Amino acid sequence: MTDQDLLQRYNYDEFVPEKFEQWMRFDESPLPGSPAPDFPLWKMEDQSETRLSAIWSAHTFTIVEFGSFT
Repeated sequence: MTDQDLLQRYNYDEFVPEKFEQWMRFDESPLPGSPAPDFPLWKMEDQSETRLSAIWSAHTFTIVEFGSFT
C-alpha cells in the first residue's frame, strides 16, 4: 500500500462505520496515565524534526491530538 492509498482510505467521503471502524484501535493505545511511546514529530513552522520526549521534557503537561475531529 502506498502513502497515497493510505491517505485516500483515511480521508473517507462519508462518516459510516465501515469506513471509520478500521481506524478505531483503542485496545492498542497506551492506558491513561501510562507513559506515551516516544516518536519523531515535525514542527509546523519550519518542518524541523523533534521528538515527543523533547516536548514533554520541556512542559509539565502535553496534549497530543491524532486524527481529525469534525
